[in-house]
Amino acid sequence: MSARVFLDLLAREASAVEFEGPVLAARTAGASPRALAELEEAKLTALKVRELLRRRARREAELSALFDTAGDLAGLRDLDAVLEAIVRRARQLLGTDAAYMTMHDPVRGDTWMRVTDGSVSAKFRALRLAMGAGLGGLVAQTATPYATADYFADERFRHMTDIDDAVKEEGLVAILGVPLKLGGRVIGVLFAANRSVRPFTQDEVVLLGSLAAHAAVAIDNARLLQETRNALEELSEANRQVNAHSEAVERAALAHDRMTGLVLRGGGVEDVAAVVTEVLGGSLVVLDGGGRPITGDVGDLEPGTGPDDGDGTGPRRHRPGEGARGPAATAAMIADAAQASRALGRTVRKDNLLVASVDVGAEPLCTLALRAEGQVADTDQRILERAALVTALLLLFRRTVAEAEGRVRGELLDDLIFHPELDGLADRARRVGVDLDRDHVVIVVRHEGRRERAAFWASSRATLEHGLATQRGDELVLLLPGDRPGPLAKRIAAELSASLGHPATAGACGPVRGHAGVAAAHREARRCADALLALDRAGEGAGAADLGFVGLLIGDGRDIGSFLGTALGPVVDYDARRGTALVRTLTAYFSAGGSLSRTADALHIHVNTVTQRLDRISQLLGADWQEPERALEIQLALRLHRLRG
Repeated sequence: MSARVFLDLLAREASAVEFEGPVLAARTAGASPRALAELEEAKLTALKVRELLRRRARREAELSALFDTAGDLAGLRDLDAVLEAIVRRARQLLGTDAAYMTMHDPVRGDTWMRVTDGSVSAKFRALRLAMGAGLGGLVAQTATPYATADYFADERFRHMTDIDDAVKEEGLVAILGVPLKLGGRVIGVLFAANRSVRPFTQDEVVLLGSLAAHAAVAIDNARLLQETRNALEELSEANRQVNAHSEAVERAALAHDRMTGLVLRGGGVEDVAAVVTEVLGGSLVVLDGGGRPITGDVGDLEPGTGPDDGDGTGPRRHRPGEGARGPAATAAMIADAAQASRALGRTVRKDNLLVASVDVGAEPLCTLALRAEGQVADTDQRILERAALVTALLLLFRRTVAEAEGRVRGELLDDLIFHPELDGLADRARRVGVDLDRDHVVIVVRHEGRRERAAFWASSRATLEHGLATQRGDELVLLLPGDRPGPLAKRIAAELSASLGHPATAGACGPVRGHAGVAAAHREARRCADALLALDRAGEGAGAADLGFVGLLIGDGRDIGSFLGTALGPVVDYDARRGTALVRTLTAYFSAGGSLSRTADALHIHVNTVTQRLDRISQLLGADWQEPERALEIQLALRLHRLRG
């Protein structure tokens, strides 16, 4: 009967105190000493069984926790989550107020708080422990578990003020620490701690050590997993780079083949530019050695401009952070980059521009400027450099052809000027596309710029306009179709001045037909150029008719009618239409030395009438008609007009 009582107590997991109940009841009932001894023996046996069952239950819980931890490791996705689960289980299994884990910092040589559970102090969670300092530092240094029932009374380890302050703020008293080891290396410490005095059993030390071993495995698995991920990412990146490089090489080979085919088929610079933009995208401008566009517009290279935004809705708009530079600033940037490109022998990047430039004998030949969006691969930059070389070859070939044709045209013009008696001049002209039976103007240009550039410019201009050109020292001679020498001379002077960056002065004569009058026209054109320089009008262009009375002195034709028309024509025409006497008034005004009153007396009119007539003359001839040089021309024109009746 007594045994069944203790079995019932075991079955309902009664506390140890309740096992004293049957013994006390029997003693109160006056049981015999023998019966009391039997009950006492049964009680002790039941308590042993109870303790064995509790130990097995605890062991089962420990094994279950270890099994769960192993499951967490098998499905490791987040290292922090696994470590937090291990620390939380350590706290639950050991029944402590807190548990935490510190990790070794190989850079700083100490340990830092990685995970905490049950901690309430921010200072404690931010604690760092030097190797050998505090209980945790001692565990990390010796790789041996340490436990203390009363931390502050324990003198086995070195106390540090900052560590003790953090432990005191957390309120911890009893602490157990076990090392986290990978092989023979300690990587951290796992702790279980209580806020009251408590000794830790050997079983608890073993249990915490098992959890620490699992934590070390988790950390090592995470390291291996991260290394695997990094290796896979590196392999993926390497594969991407290999593919990108392969594509770039194929693209470069395709571009090279297409540009080579263009050269063989006689393609031009525009065709090369089209290949570059088709392969690389963006906007491309090709500049000659002087920085002038051959294809494209520098304005297309400014930020916020271009074909479109990529959405097919029209011209590209400014994007946030982009600001327009302006064509002048963009051109200056390209010039600086081109100089650097020629010095380095490779493509140079400036902002969003890629610039490749080629020179021959220190003379810039061509520059390619590409507005690139985003990063451009080295192989794509090589495509731009190859395109620059192909463009340079085309320009050199074009220059060679132009120079050869220029020599032919120059020799023909020399013969027209100095040997007009030679036979076959008209046939030679016809073979180079010049029809001497049409009206032509002879232009002589004086310049102080680079002779080679000036000669190339003149030869190109003559070829384009179906004319002839030759150079003799610092003098260019052109024979161009036309019948208006003055305007043609002004245009040639302006364009060549801009090309050379120095004043170019052009005198012209014409029109002439056939080859017989070219020599005389050349002499008059030279006199016109000399006259412009003598009049301090360098950089201008003019024919004899544009030089006023000077033109009468230097012109072979002595075209008095043209001079009168230029100097006095509007006044004569006005008198003819209106029946006025402005010519008489001008003659009287100059004869009177510019006196209004004497002019009025000579004409028998009022001074106010003289003033009104002179105002009308100013409207017809311009406000500067009384300037000394202009006044001299008008007086000479008045005398010639009177002499002609």
